[in-house]
Amino acid sequence: MKKNLLFVMPGLSAGGGEKSLVNLLSQIDFGQYAVDLFLFNHEGIFMEFLPKEVNVLPLPESFRLFHLPLARSVKELVLRHKLPLAYSRTMFAFKNAVSQSRAVTEQYSWKYISRSVEPLEKQYDVAIGFLEKTSTYFCVDKVNAVKKIGWVHIDYDKLGMDPEFDKGYFQRLDHIVTVSEECVDILARRFPEQRHKIELIYNIISPRIIRQMADQAKVDVYGRSGNEIVILSIGRLHPQKGFELAIEACKLLVTKGYDICWNVIGSGEEKARLTRLIRENGLENHFKLLGLMTNPYSYIKHADFYVQTSRFEGKSIAIDEAKILNKPILVTNFSTAKDQIRHEHNGLIASMNPEDIARGIERLIEDRELRARLSRNLSLEKLGTEEEIDKLYRLVGEAQ
Repeated sequence: MKKNLLFVMPGLSAGGGEKSLVNLLSQIDFGQYAVDLFLFNHEGIFMEFLPKEVNVLPLPESFRLFHLPLARSVKELVLRHKLPLAYSRTMFAFKNAVSQSRAVTEQYSWKYISRSVEPLEKQYDVAIGFLEKTSTYFCVDKVNAVKKIGWVHIDYDKLGMDPEFDKGYFQRLDHIVTVSEECVDILARRFPEQRHKIELIYNIISPRIIRQMADQAKVDVYGRSGNEIVILSIGRLHPQKGFELAIEACKLLVTKGYDICWNVIGSGEEKARLTRLIRENGLENHFKLLGLMTNPYSYIKHADFYVQTSRFEGKSIAIDEAKILNKPILVTNFSTAKDQIRHEHNGLIASMNPEDIARGIERLIEDRELRARLSRNLSLEKLGTEEEIDKLYRLVGEAQ
């Protein structure tokens, strides 16, 4: 008999955690597992990549109404005589408006959101909250399962959350999965009483699929007409990704006379601010926000360098994808950078400031031997992680 698995995720818009889930689901043995997926939002560029065997659960009407714009939400809930829920929707909006920390707000807003969702009726062998915060809280509070697993995709200490809030939820999980050695150490230090539950499962990536998709574009996707140097970064337009550092580094390189075109694939709340910074620095022809791409691999393949200016990461899928395509890589020295990059061996690690980022890129531009060595060393690495699915099977198997 198949085991019943439930995955919980906010949505499948662009993001490392979202891509990681789609990659994991593409590796599941559906002959052994029946998989349901609960999403808080049914839109996103990765929806089309879900395996057909995955059953996406419908959104409850009360949850859908709760997430309408405030005035409309309250009106619809009142018309349906759901007055306590209308009050919760109002308090949810108020807390979001006055909070100084988005992460803490998401934690403490759960008590309002949770009132819009009844517990799921189906019993599962294993339920997996595949992203920190709300997905895990839903998994713990709203799902009937023999075993429950929470997934942390990021350096927990950099999230700005209240660990006391999570402590109660982590106590009710059977396993806490994270994605890099450094993330394991951080969680173990932050939650020492839960150390025995922490498991390491790397993000699943498939070099074969990435190379196939990279080859879909037979011509240079950037349409270069001269000798401009193309840099690519991928990530949500969010303060975590440090794209203002990238803009300042680009300005320094252009001022020195380099013909740079720095492209960013991603979307997010920082778009307006970053667009303004680009304009203020006169970089409209040198720094471009490309938006979301369902297939970023041709853009990685045709770039000269891949650069990640993040302030913190768990384990960056985009860096691993650039490694698979043997791109010279520069990353900032966020806490988990050394889990993926060995300085001077398979990439460069720069200090988290525009000047050092620009110096590192200048080295890549000027030192052909360095570029060749980095790419050659990447070509010798074993970068596929499809076998990581076996670690999940082991955790799921223990539910018997």
